[in-house]
Amino acid sequence: MLPVVALVGRPNVGKSTLFNALTRSRDALVADMPGVTRDRHYGVCRTGTQPFVVVDTGGLSGVDNGLDALTAQQVRFAIEEAQVLVFVVDARDGLLPQDRAILDELRRSGKPIIAAVNKTDGLDEQNALAEFSAFGLASTLPLSAAHNRGTEELIAAVLPLLPEDAHEELSPEEAGSIRVAIVGRPNAGKSTLINRLLGEDRLIVSEVAGTTRDPIRVPLERDGKRYTLIDTAGVRRKARVEEAVEKFSVIKTLQSMAAAQVVVVMIDARENLADQDLTLIGHAVEEGRALVIAVNKWDGMDAYQREQCQRALERRLQFVDWAKNVFISALHGSGLRELMRAVVRAHAAATKELSSSELTKTLERAYEGYQPPLVRGHAPKLRFAHPGGSNPPTIVIHGSRTKHIAPAYRRYLENFFRKRFRLEGTPVRIDFRDGENPYAGKKNVLTEGQLRKRQRMVREMKKRKR
Repeated sequence: MLPVVALVGRPNVGKSTLFNALTRSRDALVADMPGVTRDRHYGVCRTGTQPFVVVDTGGLSGVDNGLDALTAQQVRFAIEEAQVLVFVVDARDGLLPQDRAILDELRRSGKPIIAAVNKTDGLDEQNALAEFSAFGLASTLPLSAAHNRGTEELIAAVLPLLPEDAHEELSPEEAGSIRVAIVGRPNAGKSTLINRLLGEDRLIVSEVAGTTRDPIRVPLERDGKRYTLIDTAGVRRKARVEEAVEKFSVIKTLQSMAAAQVVVVMIDARENLADQDLTLIGHAVEEGRALVIAVNKWDGMDAYQREQCQRALERRLQFVDWAKNVFISALHGSGLRELMRAVVRAHAAATKELSSSELTKTLERAYEGYQPPLVRGHAPKLRFAHPGGSNPPTIVIHGSRTKHIAPAYRRYLENFFRKRFRLEGTPVRIDFRDGENPYAGKKNVLTEGQLRKRQRMVREMKKRKR
């Protein structure tokens, strides 16, 4: 499972800015206590050699009543959940008594602590660090989160402190099965779906949203195939979180996605497609997981409601138009056969083995059909392709000037490969790599442009002689 790193500190020291720099994404799951204006963000940092969950906590003001007390309670849950604590301080404010009080609380947790001295841009870093050296911490790093300076050094300091093997060892049953994470907003019907697939009431089902908190793994055998179903806690809107402990079920959801091979996002057909649904789908795509959209509670809707729902899905899910939409009723069991077939197809596509020869032939056809736009008067050359991994399928393309290929052409190639190899239900990643010029640095060797010019001159001379 992905380890957790919590960002902790006073208000307005730049924790949210640092969160954005670490996760490199504007999309984050947000959960908040009622009435608390400071959002909590959850995301995954993938910049280093080992991914980890980042939690952006509320600022600790030192006040023990009202909203500040509620925020402090949530921060303490984050400290308890995390494996590493990043203590963010403000270099411009200097060392304040409140910082010392926060550090004392962090030390009592017994967790590794890294001091990130933020907002050092324009200041003498050595003087700034000298003031905070009074903390006596092993790692005190300068940082400018707003300008993304020092974040790589921070990640490098965090990684050695994480568990050596953050991934759970799979049991023999799970190793030979398709691991499917069932995610969605609270009360979307996730536990009901698993109970219906199992044919028994294995999981608690309640109309009270948030019944499930910790991920529950359940083995399933259906139509000769074995699955491991992972039921996760519902991720609700920030204004509806009623218990601080429930907020950290979001972390479990992100970890479950990372552990799964296929993610089934359950959507309530009777409610509008919410931003939380889109954020969940976005996290699954970022994690590179195969994806199936299960539109639940389809029964009981009239023709007009179904038409409106389908139009909304087509409009708002264009960024994952490769994912299968399956309309089901977890309560009555309708559509479940089609759902599991979609899961199998998505898993097969995500783990499909592709050969270099097939990929190169497909690349040649795609290049002949539509060449990338010119870059400074020259067209990027795409020479050959080979597989770079599975789940998701990764295609490595070698060529020249590939750094300048437009995003639209990358999408064209993704769709071309997807159609050719029938990669339904899985993201496809394209990795461009520039090949080095073997004649670079050598004298008396014509460049490609000079060679073309000389060839053109030779052809013109031949025409004149004729």
